[in-house]
Amino acid sequence: MGLIQAAVSSVSGALADSWLEVVQPAKMGVSTVAVKGYPVNTKKNKRSENIISNGSVIQVAEKQAMLLLDGGQIVDYSAYPGYYKVFASSTPSIFNGQLADSVKDSFNRFRFNGIPSASQEVMFLNLQELRGIRFGTRNALQYFDNFYQAELFVRCHGTYSIRITDPVLFYQEVLPKGAEHIDIVDVNEQFLNEFLCALQTAFGKLSEEGVRISSLGAKSMELSKQMADVLDADWRAQRGFEIVSVAIANISYDEESKQLINMRNQGAMMQDPNIRSAFVQSAAAQGLQSAGANTAGAGTAFMGMGAGMAAMSGIFQNTQPAQQPMQQPVAPAANNGWQCSCGMSNVGNFCANCGAKRPAANGPWQCGCGMTNQGNFCSNCGKPRG
Repeated sequence: MGLIQAAVSSVSGALADSWLEVVQPAKMGVSTVAVKGYPVNTKKNKRSENIISNGSVIQVAEKQAMLLLDGGQIVDYSAYPGYYKVFASSTPSIFNGQLADSVKDSFNRFRFNGIPSASQEVMFLNLQELRGIRFGTRNALQYFDNFYQAELFVRCHGTYSIRITDPVLFYQEVLPKGAEHIDIVDVNEQFLNEFLCALQTAFGKLSEEGVRISSLGAKSMELSKQMADVLDADWRAQRGFEIVSVAIANISYDEESKQLINMRNQGAMMQDPNIRSAFVQSAAAQGLQSAGANTAGAGTAFMGMGAGMAAMSGIFQNTQPAQQPMQQPVAPAANNGWQCSCGMSNVGNFCANCGAKRPAANGPWQCGCGMTNQGNFCSNCGKPRG
């Protein structure tokens, strides 16, 4: 049993009624991987289940691969759009279309050798890019950031897409047998686990390249390439499909990583004197506002604020110019007392008793004993000059 390409003109239009059966795929959605084919011009009560009559025509659309099966094994295939007649006596024609030549090797390994049995089927595989496959990390992934010089932990979610490159191998190794409609979610669990393992490896490579953790969301192209390097060799060779693209929707950090990032960022900002000055002024303004609203008393609050500002000043003292201590004013010396000739002791410039003027410092003065003197001590009694 094999396929022979039929002329389009002989299949379309009114002449299509002359064909015994025309087999087409069931409806495919954007996430459909494979569907079974059914005759569309045969009444249901005359249709034989799992029998593709000799001479029937199979229609293959763009971006589809058709597998002709006998007893669950592959008899022939086509990935080239068009119409194909089924002949029981024909050898396989393997219309490869745009597929790589390696698909022929897969077909030769898995094809059915023998006479037609009593069970024939047609399966159609979707060769379009299967998009929107969701992923999310259950546990935080480790990422070493060279900027922060620390191991950080992130969670992320997004979508990725795949494309079937070898429908023969994909049918043999991935698709469940006997199903009539297969969606990507029906076969994705194992591949999702492998994808998440490869994601950790891809993150490690981006870390080695010095990509900052905050830039991972913008590195979808690089991440797709890294994922392809990790997975495609195995997935293409063992399962017949490959990664096309990876899109990260969101990246979040665990609490310890958040604290570390915030601490490092604040430390880096404080190295800028302009930012540091603005921070101090903002803190002072907030302190004044809080002190005025303090129910324990504004004076107490302002005192505490002053102590805090003093401590902050100490923190930044290595960046501030040294201040010279303030000079204390010198109080004028008190006037020395003196004794008037009338016997009154005085401090000012005139005697409080007789109004006599205070004698000049170097002039004669009269001691209390009655002696008139010129020096600083009385020559009679030895008392010092008043």
